Amino acid sequence: MNAKRSKEYAIAVLMFVMVFLVAGSPGPAGADPLSTIRELDQAYVQIAEKVTPSVVRVSSTKAGPVSTDRGLEPFLRQFPFSLPFDEQLPKQFKQHPRGQEVLMGSGFIVSADGLIMTNNHVVKDMKDIKVTLAGNREYTAKLIGADQDSDIALIKIDAKNLPAVSWGDSSKLRVGEIVVAVGNPFGLSGTVTNGIVSATGRTNVGIIGYEDFIQTDAPINPGNSGGPLVNIDGQVIGINTAIATQSGGYMGVGFTIPSNSAKMVMDQLLKYGKVERGLLGVNIQDVTQALAKSFGRPDTGGALVSQVVSGSPSEKAGIKNGDIILDYNGQPVSGAAQLKNLVGQTKPGATVKLTLWRDKKPMDVNVTIGERTAKALEAETPGRESSAELGIAVGKVPPDMASKMGLKPNAGLVVKDMDPNGRGAALGLTPGDVIVEVDGKVVSDVAGFEKEVAAAKKAGVIRLMIQRGAETIYLAEAF
Repeated sequence: MNAKRSKEYAIAVLMFVMVFLVAGSPGPAGADPLSTIRELDQAYVQIAEKVTPSVVRVSSTKAGPVSTDRGLEPFLRQFPFSLPFDEQLPKQFKQHPRGQEVLMGSGFIVSADGLIMTNNHVVKDMKDIKVTLAGNREYTAKLIGADQDSDIALIKIDAKNLPAVSWGDSSKLRVGEIVVAVGNPFGLSGTVTNGIVSATGRTNVGIIGYEDFIQTDAPINPGNSGGPLVNIDGQVIGINTAIATQSGGYMGVGFTIPSNSAKMVMDQLLKYGKVERGLLGVNIQDVTQALAKSFGRPDTGGALVSQVVSGSPSEKAGIKNGDIILDYNGQPVSGAAQLKNLVGQTKPGATVKLTLWRDKKPMDVNVTIGERTAKALEAETPGRESSAELGIAVGKVPPDMASKMGLKPNAGLVVKDMDPNGRGAALGLTPGDVIVEVDGKVVSDVAGFEKEVAAAKKAGVIRLMIQRGAETIYLAEAF
């Protein structure tokens, strides 16, 4: 071995020994090299011990035919199972009273006197709601209030001195933060999983009317809906609501309603019995690169006004078709979904300042926000393309949306908005769904759609085939 190679070999051996000594011996203060891992381990234990007593199992029964997707929350039924899923379910999913359907989800205690928050889709239209606390204490709950657009529901049990959760500030969340989900996946009470915040401000998912989701990779499965997502301090920063999946189970993409949004809904439900949302009175769309160039904009930020509703707050403020709304009360607008959220969170009657892009230059206008009602929604739909029978607003499917969903040109009608108390909501429709067929008849225009709906009403039952994302599902309801 030559001198040079001998020297390199000696240096390599020396480095190896030094690494071994550093890794295998106490540090300057005698610290255990595994102490960091042990501290992390104990941190998870402490989070679980703090939060788990406040998380409950919510089971509800609904009279009628038993679904083949037993025990799963309504939203998750849209996803096909690649295995005989029923064989994998715990026994409690297979035991149902005759003629009833039992659904299981999660919830968490928000006040010591028994107020519990969960998802609306867990308890919607249910006959009986049962809540099981830690220690298998079971109570019958009553519905206090629910909001379909945010998928939030409040229920209450007759109990005292319960361990309520503490709230965190979801607006301060950063991508990469560690989070923990607690709930009852597949009916397995008190299950704790962990992950990180994968993204914030997720919109256009097509799940609920107002979307501003936290995305997480913490394992969330059927039964987790309504349970909390917490930070490392054990504070609730979101409500686990849905998963993106092709198998029916965890695939690393979960969606959580931010805690600040949930608290706002809770406060309004308790104060008014409903959620009051603002109305601008415009139809809006995202700005594409081609549109931005045509309007002389350097980027695709903002929301393009495609129609101003007659008599609306926007018309009174002088907003015009073709305006691009850049800022809302000083907050930059990234797109149509975000603007919808900002307006919806504004108290009716409040005056806000909008910065518009018109004639290739910015300008400011003040608008007094109206109230979002079923009547206002009907007027807000272009060409009054609405179904009075179903309480939904529908329209042509945009070409880019049709291409993305694999639809044929001019096939189907997209649900743009809906009355939360209408028949369409009872059917399970959500904004963003594309109605492809009514009772086996393909629909491509509003007139044809209304004709088939009228025929279905006469027959006493309606069946819709809809496209939701990449999945095709059927919905049915008796008239």
